[in-house]
Amino acid sequence: MIQKVKKRIFDVLHGTSTEDVYVRVFHVFIITLIFLNVFAVILETVESLSLQYMILFRAFEVFSVFVFTVEYILRLWTCTTDKRFRGTMKGRFRFSVTPLALVDLMAILPFYLPMCLPLDLRFIRALRLFRLLRILKMGRYSESLRTLGNVLKEGKAELLITVFGVLILLVVASSLMYFVENAAQPKAFSSIPAAMWWGVATLTTVGYGDIYPITPLGRFLGAIIAILGIGAIAIPAGILTSGFAKEIQKRHEKRGMCPYCGKDMTYPQEKSANSG
Repeated sequence: MIQKVKKRIFDVLHGTSTEDVYVRVFHVFIITLIFLNVFAVILETVESLSLQYMILFRAFEVFSVFVFTVEYILRLWTCTTDKRFRGTMKGRFRFSVTPLALVDLMAILPFYLPMCLPLDLRFIRALRLFRLLRILKMGRYSESLRTLGNVLKEGKAELLITVFGVLILLVVASSLMYFVENAAQPKAFSSIPAAMWWGVATLTTVGYGDIYPITPLGRFLGAIIAILGIGAIAIPAGILTSGFAKEIQKRHEKRGMCPYCGKDMTYPQEKSANSG
């Protein structure tokens, strides 16, 4: 009997079937609660609202933490149903260090830490802002975020190479600009780390304009670096676009749909066989 209850709770917590009413209701409830939590944290930073509705904000926080705590405990209890986490202690430990389980823990930890540890008010305030991390729980329930996660996972090697290349370009560009502009602008380009702020703003094509080269050679280098920055931003964008296209194609093929037009490619006899 207990095993059946555990299996049912596991199916509701981890279920992706839209046919199960309990799964659908639970997911809608949790998603709504996450959004309301993030909205409440944002509104709490408005001092007038925080003072006027302090009791209401606190009551909602206690209710939310209660729900998220029960959810976390149930996930920890039922995780042994999954063959990946078999074992009373070892299985639950392996589950507790998975990324989504850590996100669930971070959603409730800021509420309990001040009760257990003597923390100063500044740190408590920082912990309360950590409640915004609850929005990461959406990754468990949102198909779009799961797709994004799969794309990042598949393209992580290419993205890491790109990031490494951009970092090298940033160091080289900042170093060159420091040696060229330091004599003319000793305050703005006082060191290579200080020049890196200009390098980041230029490579990302943001261009705040608070620091900029004034010498002819510095401006020439700045123009070259700005052009290289366009390519540095375009490469990861291309990698992600390609990854999304592959992921969508996989999903269409898995569902028996044409990856180009999205039409159902299942033959009538296959449909009747599946329905039978």
